[in-house]
Amino acid sequence: MINDALAEADSRMSGAVRSLEEDLSAIRTGRASPALAERLLVEYYGTPTPLLQLATISAPEPRLLTIRPFDPGSVKDIEKAILASDLGLTPSNDGKIIRLNIPPLTEERRHELVRVVRTRTEESRVAVRNVRRDVQHTLREFEKEKLISEDDLRRGEEDLQKVTDRFVEQINEVGQHKETEVLEV
Repeated sequence: MINDALAEADSRMSGAVRSLEEDLSAIRTGRASPALAERLLVEYYGTPTPLLQLATISAPEPRLLTIRPFDPGSVKDIEKAILASDLGLTPSNDGKIIRLNIPPLTEERRHELVRVVRTRTEESRVAVRNVRRDVQHTLREFEKEKLISEDDLRRGEEDLQKVTDRFVEQINEVGQHKETEVLEV
């Protein structure tokens, strides 16, 4: 019973880490990364569709992204979505391929991005702590209903804290890695 609760906590906390990694992959650094544009929503035949489903995105050079739509008719829609997004990039196309030149980041913009990274990592830590709180509540309910003993509750809470600490450490490492990447000139 306790093991089930801890397994649930583990899976929910790893989801928070995965979500953070996905979020941070979309933050622009000085280098071109296909992850920048993958989740960009494009209005395609009246339906918001992720760019990844409409085109092949590649980074042939460190400061260039190329987007090759599967349907050449969607080039204009993709271009419009890129201009409307918060990427701050201007697309250029030749009718078949859209090119995005990634300009070097200014020092001020780098520090803004570091603040965004720190905010997102803190949100992830809060999510992990919320999972811990939920599972602690579940364990205390088990103890109230006499399904587990007080000693089992204490051991379960200690194990839960170890799991929480492990995931908070992972989140800190992911955030620190991204901060280093953003500040790299």
